[in-house]
Amino acid sequence: MTRWGTVTEQLPPATPDSPPTDGAPDGANVPRRVSARVGSITESATLAVDAKAKALKAQGRPVIGFGAGEPDFPTPDYIVQAAIEACARPANHRYTPAAGLPALRSAVAAKTARDSGLNVEPDQVLITNGGKQAVYQAFATVLDPGDEVLLPTPYWTTYPEAIRLAGATPVEVFAGEDQGYLVTLEQLEAARTPRTRALLMCSPSNPTGAVHPKESIARIGRWAAEHGLWVITDEIYEHLVYDGVRATSIPVEVPELADRCIVLNGVAKTYAMPGWRVGWMIGPKDVVKAAANLQSHLTSNVANVSQCAALAAVSGDLTAVDMMREAFDRRRRTIVEMLDGLEGFTCPMPQGAFYAYPSVAGVLGRTIRGRTPRTSAELAGLILDEAEVAVVPGEAFGRGGYLRFSYALGDEDLVEGVTRVRDLLRDVD
Repeated sequence: MTRWGTVTEQLPPATPDSPPTDGAPDGANVPRRVSARVGSITESATLAVDAKAKALKAQGRPVIGFGAGEPDFPTPDYIVQAAIEACARPANHRYTPAAGLPALRSAVAAKTARDSGLNVEPDQVLITNGGKQAVYQAFATVLDPGDEVLLPTPYWTTYPEAIRLAGATPVEVFAGEDQGYLVTLEQLEAARTPRTRALLMCSPSNPTGAVHPKESIARIGRWAAEHGLWVITDEIYEHLVYDGVRATSIPVEVPELADRCIVLNGVAKTYAMPGWRVGWMIGPKDVVKAAANLQSHLTSNVANVSQCAALAAVSGDLTAVDMMREAFDRRRRTIVEMLDGLEGFTCPMPQGAFYAYPSVAGVLGRTIRGRTPRTSAELAGLILDEAEVAVVPGEAFGRGGYLRFSYALGDEDLVEGVTRVRDLLRDVD
């Protein structure tokens, strides 16, 4: 299910105090089949859009997908070769430590010092099954029922679900295109309550591509330290920045926060490795040990071959990364110029990641080929049906009125896809 309702539908989730319906007639005494905790979460909207686009392609429709947040480049050859060699080593056919291969934990610590200036010990690093597991385990480790987490909005779809699974409550703090999608310290302070336990930061941002300036990171970090808040900072797009912008790591800028900060990262975006499923969390030793205990029961170790591939990735230089960033930068300029030229669209220039996030408020409520979309979810459905272009509506990221276009796809498909949207909008009444 998605809250914006264009991909799948399901029965309303049960709550602990509600009768167990499970689709049975009123009054029927049927045991609940799905727990309230799991039944209350939703499918990843971005994955749902990507799956629908791929299903339509399999049916022969020429759908162009802007939904998935994955680079279209192959994983660099030297990383693939490291995995091939790892397959032949019998040691990799066995269980290994749940917290990760010692060599990889050490390499991630070294890479972190090299790339962001944060110095950590290997036992402050936990290797996880992709960045999503790092997100889930970070919240599960530091949150309790009743806690609140300040969640700058627009947000990545997984954050609020992971917070809820930990029993806590996400508190959305919205920053629109008029603010460059950057939440302010004043907004965060206005949203803080005695129950506020943590702040989530993602810079560069998914879905907006916004990057907090160093001065903003410093102010927010000092404020969080002053109020004893945890900060979970997702830095997976750290190398995908443009126009001379640099991503700032909050525990580096505010060292007094380091003991209450968890850094999330992984190889998916930087090294074009989304399918290898290797991420990590970095934090205080006691927190990482507790999260490792959880992982020992949840999944045990990450696949050893993937870990060996990740070791080659983080230990190597950034030449391949620089080449990919150059291509992303070219696509970024192209897509923003095209989207910002569409009637009813307003598209700020993103400084990081590989997403364009235009406001489409000027299109909503207008009739297009006999249909009148009132929400960005309805507009996304119309674009898919009429232009065969898949995009993710803003409802998936916490606030309607926007569309997310990933420009991590080939140049020709990018231009063709936006051109189809342009041609569709020419039929606006």
